Amino acid sequence: MIPTAATPTMSQTAHETLVERYARMAHTFQPRPVDRVLRVLDRILAALGLVVTAPLMALCALAVRLSGSRGVLYRGARVGQGGSIFTMVKFRTLRPRAEERIGLYYGEELTRLTASEQTRVGRVLRASKLDELPQLWNVLRGEMSIVGPRPIRPLFFEALAQDIPAYWQRLVVPPGITGFAQLRLTREMTWAEKLAHDFEYIADRSLRLYFEIVVETAWLVLSRPFRPPD
Repeated sequence: MIPTAATPTMSQTAHETLVERYARMAHTFQPRPVDRVLRVLDRILAALGLVVTAPLMALCALAVRLSGSRGVLYRGARVGQGGSIFTMVKFRTLRPRAEERIGLYYGEELTRLTASEQTRVGRVLRASKLDELPQLWNVLRGEMSIVGPRPIRPLFFEALAQDIPAYWQRLVVPPGITGFAQLRLTREMTWAEKLAHDFEYIADRSLRLYFEIVVETAWLVLSRPFRPPD
């Protein structure tokens, strides 16, 4: 059989990284008609969100700058739809050079170390979720969606994909700012359990589900008492 894009040669597969192989597998899935509608909604909501929150983001940027951070925005490589690598942006919440000290950890250890590296302003931004607002730019650029699995670092993707064979299915849709896993997240939840919630959205994604997650996320952020962690 003549090799095609969906049927790589043995030499090609031998030199593929895990991300590349899983990206090829994700491309075998055909997009649904609703995916095009969701992308239009993403761009409309992202554009509106950037306009409405511009004054708030300006205040956040000023607070981060006055806190002594070398840069207002954190930029990190993430695995996107189909295995593409993009630069995710968010307000900087950690001390200078924190990424060098904690970059190789993940899971509970990463959570613990990240908490110890947060600046005072960073704790406030994380507790209020305001640090995520710049990701609306990623949505407007088509790199992310409002709703979907959270974007993950390439290094973490490689590690998790080896332990969880079905992990590549996250690449079928764009990563999101919010999603089922974030709404249902608990400290005791394993990576496999988080993935199950992501798969539930990927399998059942629809306009109704999209709006339900957006509304529930907005309600949780706006209604819960604001109390930064100690």
